[in-house]
Amino acid sequence: MEPAPARRHRWATPATAAALGIVTVVLLLAGVPLSVAAHQFVGGLGLFPLMAPFAVVGFIVARRQPANPIGWIMLASAATYSLSADAGSYSVVAFRLGHPDLPLARLATALTQCWIALPLALPLPMLLFPDGRVPSRFWRATLWVYVVLCVGFVFGTASKDVAAFTDRVVHVDSSGELVSLSGSSHDSAAWIAAVLFVLFLVIGFSWVIRAVVSYRRAVGERRQQLKWLMCGGAIAIVGFSLALLFGASHNEFLRLLSIGFIGVTALPVSIGVGILKYRLYEIDRVISRTLSYAIVTGLLIGMYVGLVTFSTRALPLSSPIGVAASTLAAVALFTPLRRRVQRTVDRRFNRTRYDAEITVATFSASLRDAIDLNRIERELVGVVQRAIEPSHVSIWLRPEV
Repeated sequence: MEPAPARRHRWATPATAAALGIVTVVLLLAGVPLSVAAHQFVGGLGLFPLMAPFAVVGFIVARRQPANPIGWIMLASAATYSLSADAGSYSVVAFRLGHPDLPLARLATALTQCWIALPLALPLPMLLFPDGRVPSRFWRATLWVYVVLCVGFVFGTASKDVAAFTDRVVHVDSSGELVSLSGSSHDSAAWIAAVLFVLFLVIGFSWVIRAVVSYRRAVGERRQQLKWLMCGGAIAIVGFSLALLFGASHNEFLRLLSIGFIGVTALPVSIGVGILKYRLYEIDRVISRTLSYAIVTGLLIGMYVGLVTFSTRALPLSSPIGVAASTLAAVALFTPLRRRVQRTVDRRFNRTRYDAEITVATFSASLRDAIDLNRIERELVGVVQRAIEPSHVSIWLRPEV
């Protein structure tokens, strides 16, 4: 008896995915002139590296697998977040730059809160990955509780945004949101919001734990899919943490690390690879490269800060000379440090590549003293079999002329 086909909604079609994708692109492009008009030159341009991966991966998954809700979640999240950014810039132009008569200005102020759809939707792929199905009745119950919490957050935000239509004079902050949103809540409402937020975190964290447990129990292809999800989630958390930690730093070198928010884009990319099974078995190489460069970056930053401090405070050197010397030292140490760290990481996380390199290096060293052609042929076949494990090996020798 054949399994019943997955239920497919009428609206979940490739044509719908194309239409929603076009809307998302229009919203992303509209953010550029709107942010320039609002004197928020980073806003519109900053949406592209952050939201483009969500939109592209969501579109591809929704178009190829319309029955999988993960693609629709990512695509809709990118669209609503872009709408929120555009509405915020429009609201700033209307109510901070002195153009309150612009059409739909009050509606734009209310729509600035659409950004909440992105954090509310991000935990869902952890539960639904990779085929979009809820694993059991228990997790289906947590999903319904989660949906109720999300509806509560949305209605709570919408009730505050009513002030955009009822207030005679609208005051907005630099992001276009109502100023009254920060201080209009009563103590009871604040406590309710705090409880809902805690429940939201608990359920989301339980889904993460479920994914980790599933990964430990999975084998074969499913294990590789979950490994992509774990890797992308880890990079996203680290990148977001760096952005929060160093975004307000006064040191220009450390402020560069604030672009770590781009690491959040690793989550949709890893989800797309896991669902579409594209280059699924290259995850070990990705993990080893990511870890090695992260370790090297951390070591170089620590060394750089230490050298700058030592050269400018302990040694009689001026600040520019100390900074230049420290930079040159960091550049000189980058390549040897990267090679050493890469070998150490490969030994633990990419053992196949490490063993293959050791095998090839041993064979290359043995060739220097080898003179027996038959022995070289046997060793070559053995090296190829151990390094890449082919199903068949043959050697062709060109005849002497």
